[in-house]
Amino acid sequence: MNVTDHLKKAASTLFSIEVLPPQKGKTIDDLLKVIEPLMEFKPPFIDVTYHREEIIYKKRPDGLMEEVPLRRRPGTVGICAAIKGRFNVDTVPHLVCGGFTPEETEDALFTLHYLGINNVLLLQGDADKNKKSGPEKYGAYKYASDLVSQVSKMNKGNFLHEETENELKTNFCIGVAGYPEKHYEAPNLSIDLKWLKHKVDCGAEYIVTQMFFDNKKYFDFVDRCRAAGINIPIIPGIKPLATKGQLTVLPRMFHIDIPDDLANAVDACKDEKAVKKIGIEWAIAQSKELKAAKVPCLHYYTMSRSEATIEIAKAVF
Repeated sequence: MNVTDHLKKAASTLFSIEVLPPQKGKTIDDLLKVIEPLMEFKPPFIDVTYHREEIIYKKRPDGLMEEVPLRRRPGTVGICAAIKGRFNVDTVPHLVCGGFTPEETEDALFTLHYLGINNVLLLQGDADKNKKSGPEKYGAYKYASDLVSQVSKMNKGNFLHEETENELKTNFCIGVAGYPEKHYEAPNLSIDLKWLKHKVDCGAEYIVTQMFFDNKKYFDFVDRCRAAGINIPIIPGIKPLATKGQLTVLPRMFHIDIPDDLANAVDACKDEKAVKKIGIEWAIAQSKELKAAKVPCLHYYTMSRSEATIEIAKAVF
């Protein structure tokens, strides 16, 4: 079932999670063990992230350095199929711009379609910070809106480089990201909303937000979206703080603010166990307020760990 169909059918706020593929060389077993206890809360869909290839540098026998592509967390499509088969739940693979040609993206989408996976979350993705020279793959998209346009065309039976009449039309439900505190590349929130509206106009059907720790920023974001003519569902993304180091790591990586009350409480903690407790309590309070406001779904960034999310879900759902 499509994500938007789940949202329409729901009588109350839904619970969903996002997981990471295991690192290269690890088995899927640990990931399935993370998901299994969370099935108690009946997530209608589970997101699986996609990680672009990185460029690493290895010394050749002649002493020169060679660029070598490496994907540290491969297998998103296969993991989605495995989760769907194991738990009988819809899965939402992420697809990103960086590192893929449109042809490779189309191939991946055909594979998903044949597996009966009809939801996708389309993202710009992170830049490869290690790459020192050379362009992206030929024709690789720069913006998520380009991905949205490609998938929307496939849903109409229009594929790349086709000169024959197509019988197939895909039926992907398209999700995109939204940023209550604006995307780091946008000069301000108004322009960021302009480009979010462009993704909606290209065919996006729902939005999942970047994590935030101040619900007011989510509510303001929704109000501004509605005023801008963005009327599709907006799902808030929640992540509990787990370590003191995240006070600096998360703002740097995700360009978000951490409220004074939360930052001061975490800073006063004597150990990481106390930090985790504060993070869970804050996320529970966030979740309860959002649920009371009848948001369509609460989406938890688990980082493929279940303990904190279980405690939050027990208190909220």
